[in-house]
Amino acid sequence: MKNKTIGFIGGGRITRILLTGFKRANMPLDNVVVSDINPTLLDKLKTELPAITTVVNDNQQPVKQDLVFLALHPQMINDVLKACCASLRTNAILISLAPKLTIAKISDLLSGFSRIVRMIPNAPSIINCGYNPVVYSQAITETEKNELIGLFKLLGEYPEVTEEKLEAYAILTGMGPTYFWFQFNELKEIGQSFGLTEQEVKIGIEKMVTGAIKTLFELGLTPAEVMDLIPLRPLKDYEANIISRYHSQLESLYKKLI
Repeated sequence: MKNKTIGFIGGGRITRILLTGFKRANMPLDNVVVSDINPTLLDKLKTELPAITTVVNDNQQPVKQDLVFLALHPQMINDVLKACCASLRTNAILISLAPKLTIAKISDLLSGFSRIVRMIPNAPSIINCGYNPVVYSQAITETEKNELIGLFKLLGEYPEVTEEKLEAYAILTGMGPTYFWFQFNELKEIGQSFGLTEQEVKIGIEKMVTGAIKTLFELGLTPAEVMDLIPLRPLKDYEANIISRYHSQLESLYKKLI
């Protein structure tokens, strides 16, 4: 968004992911200000992204920008929004990156301010391959939505969804990479121990994963038929336990978010 200033309240992981994605897309960052209570965190962010401005324990500066990204855990948001409410510009747009807090709740905390967007970002945005579902409040005009899309597309895909689905996306796409990354890395280590080069392993796993997903979703077979395509399943004895963990852990977490 040309000539728009951008503020981030919170300088943690998700801010680093989004700003790195913007940088990789050749977006200038000299109009970005980031606040956090942790000076060490901000120093690290500033080292990686020297064009940004950082401020310690002062949310008033980022909240005065044209676009204000709220990059905090849900339990921290209430007090922060109440403290910043008076400083928020009437024509600003607030973009919440947190699950749980609805547009209506955020608006209530901001004494009726309604120019609000919610996004559930995921980590691949750091390499511009994100899948970041978005909801716009009715106060966002079509022109403003198109301007925001110009920004969001730098990070990857940005499907517009209904708000009641955002928490499901938080579990599925927001946290989803964590369910698989450690397994992919373990396969990488094992493959190299078998004599494959690091590059051979990387290519092999990437092609295997993308092909396996397409086979499951696009071939037209049932899941059981797809899983029967390979006769040997070395981890079969552990599958029931893994499935049980998925249901118990993820269903429990989802209930906490809704």
